[in-house]
Amino acid sequence: MPLPFCLGLLALGALLLKCRYRRAGWSTLALGVAVLTLASWGPVAERLLLPLETRYPALQDLPETPPAEAVVVLGGGWRPDAPWSSVGRLNDSSAIRLTEGIRLWRQAPDLPLIVTGASHDPEEAPIARGYGEAAKTLGVPEARLRMLDRATDTGQEAQAVRKALGEGATVVLVTSASHMPRAMHHFQKAGLNPVAAPTHYLLDVGKQHSLGYWLPSARHLHKTERALYEALGLLVVEAEH
Repeated sequence: MPLPFCLGLLALGALLLKCRYRRAGWSTLALGVAVLTLASWGPVAERLLLPLETRYPALQDLPETPPAEAVVVLGGGWRPDAPWSSVGRLNDSSAIRLTEGIRLWRQAPDLPLIVTGASHDPEEAPIARGYGEAAKTLGVPEARLRMLDRATDTGQEAQAVRKALGEGATVVLVTSASHMPRAMHHFQKAGLNPVAAPTHYLLDVGKQHSLGYWLPSARHLHKTERALYEALGLLVVEAEH
């Protein structure tokens, strides 16, 4: 992640200066500032994120051939103990994923809506349960909901869906656009036939001429972090394959 990496460079530079290695210290400090500035700059962040978020086009309608057997919404994050509504307890990516999944499910409401995701904390309720509560609030009948709440990562989610539907099943796969390439790889590797339905885009389409696009910001730094995280994760998955 760029922020702790840059902070490490700044700390190392300060240490070198303290130890009277002035040239090395100032060079390390300058490198830390430069990398942090570039990682927080819109043109760099967007260029890193672009190939991930545009690999699969947005899905407007459910596929007719082959027909989908389920709509699958991958897990994200939520705050189960927060004193808010079931939808309000979902974080940004989870709320957008679930909303998109329900939009597509409404085109064929006889299909199951599968929501996935466990919690890394055994004391915390799994995100699949949070999805289920919110989906029922938004009008999805409990009979159409299937909550797979034991998978802690994307690979396990793919295996859980295959176990629930069988090998070769065609599923509409809903997740964040930056995460979609890695998710598609996992689901194909599990023997499923996923149809990509990306959502939760971070790219600033049409804002390249705004001042905020050209100024370094935490928002752009988050895009860089997301792009690096997903790119490294995809490299690991492809290397394992």
